Amino acid sequence: MSTMGRMTRRPTHPGIIIKEDYLTPLSITIKDMAATLCVSRKTLSKIINERGVITPDMALRLSRAFDTTPDFWLNLQKNFDLWHAETGSTEWRKVKPFSYKMLHHRSSSLG
Repeated sequence: MSTMGRMTRRPTHPGIIIKEDYLTPLSITIKDMAATLCVSRKTLSKIINERGVITPDMALRLSRAFDTTPDFWLNLQKNFDLWHAETGSTEWRKVKPFSYKMLHHRSSSLG
């Protein structure tokens, strides 16, 4: 685990989950799945090839098609994105955290 408690291995992109857990075992083509989702073949292909992302709209479509939840798909995407942000750059580590005392100080003007 890293300092933020994130995964140390690269999370699986949601497109791989779609391909390996749904399309391949169910013998569904990208073209047919795209038609079922009411999206273009290009849009679905980008996701499956890890060049596209799961948007909230796509999460709703996938959850309806596969009897899952939108949160399932959005969490897969979030974990993938956070891992890449954390491991792909160190710029975020330059941020100086505010002190606990400063963050939890109760000011009379706040309430």
